[in-house]
Amino acid sequence: MRRSTLALLVIFLVLLIDQLLKIYIKTSIQLGEEFGILGFSWARIHFTENEGMAFGMKLGGNYGKLLLTLFRIIAVGFIGYYLVSLIRHKTSKGLIASIALIFAGALGNIIDSIFYGVIFNDSFYQVATLFPEEGGYAPVFYGHVVDMFYFPMLKGYYPEWLPFIGGDFFLFFRPVFNIADSAITLGVLSVLLFQRSIFAHHPEQEATQPGTESHENVTPEAPHPEKQSSEPESQP
Repeated sequence: MRRSTLALLVIFLVLLIDQLLKIYIKTSIQLGEEFGILGFSWARIHFTENEGMAFGMKLGGNYGKLLLTLFRIIAVGFIGYYLVSLIRHKTSKGLIASIALIFAGALGNIIDSIFYGVIFNDSFYQVATLFPEEGGYAPVFYGHVVDMFYFPMLKGYYPEWLPFIGGDFFLFFRPVFNIADSAITLGVLSVLLFQRSIFAHHPEQEATQPGTESHENVTPEAPHPEKQSSEPESQP
């Protein structure tokens, strides 16, 4: 598979799954509702919205939201440029796939931030409508990112003997996230965990480059018979 095809396929699949799931959640349940995944109590779909940062984090105020959206657009532009550069230089397909995941994830959340406020009404105490007649719940760039995956796998109380947090309630894993967040995380982890293989320097590739010489597997030249020196036979 060509590198450009691989990158486009990764981006297309991430965006398709991410947006279809977000639209389904937004138009099926109300904000705050949840249900189990395959009957597991620790794996749930929990509909929540945030102002744009990964895993439900926020940047306060209207100006903070606008700055965050603009920063994301600029960041995605740089990531896209870097991805194209990797493809042109025929870099490792593993690195291209990882950067494509990061690019697609960031773009998926940007779509929410830019357009969802315009194409949906709000989800408070109602199921949202796509393209409502009365208009959306926010202007362009002020949409909220839809999150839904929630895995409260472990919960309880810290032991009383622990300083500062003894007796406090804890919950793992608390953040609610989406497919786009997962793609970004997977892409970053792939780069960090496999960077040695991704950025590996292959000496054998240099040997095949024009202007380089390889000294491996060279058969030494046999000496010419005329150049061989012979010692006189010893006399009896």
